[in-house]
Amino acid sequence: MENVVIDKKTMMPNFNDSSLTENTRAAYPLDYIPGAVIPSLGGNPKVIIFLTADAFGVMSPIARLTKEGAMYHFMSGYTSKLAGTERGITEPKATFSECFGAPFMSRHASVYAKLLGEKITKHKTVVYLVNTGWSGGPYGIGKRMNINYTRRMVTAALTGELDAIEYRHDDVFNLDIPT
Repeated sequence: MENVVIDKKTMMPNFNDSSLTENTRAAYPLDYIPGAVIPSLGGNPKVIIFLTADAFGVMSPIARLTKEGAMYHFMSGYTSKLAGTERGITEPKATFSECFGAPFMSRHASVYAKLLGEKITKHKTVVYLVNTGWSGGPYGIGKRMNINYTRRMVTAALTGELDAIEYRHDDVFNLDIPT
């Protein structure tokens, strides 16, 4: 477990204590999960979805990425720190976390981005960037993306429904936005 307070007398975790952070993690053996398929090997994905929380209302709700765009957005890892997931945050704050998980990556982000690009090409994978942040303006002006809309966009991406629509390319962010 990470970021979990342990009672020194009983050695039991106190999951209700958020004094370290509100964002905790735990790991356990796969065979602890009933019905887990072992070995846990799957195929290569046909669709990859990156999630970002744009607190400034700049990013579109969903965008399709080229291989190069996917590599760039993966390397930059743009998102926002949000209240409830980050200690001391009361208003969203823009941040960048390489590969959307910098603390967990032992090599330079370019190594992972190159591998991602190779896998996208080899497996003809489509990549989308989904904004779970704000639309219609920044935090305080716009509105937070409706979770039902986000779920619907993810489903449309996964089922191929978004393959049949038209897009316009945005040169600034190097992504394709549904028209």
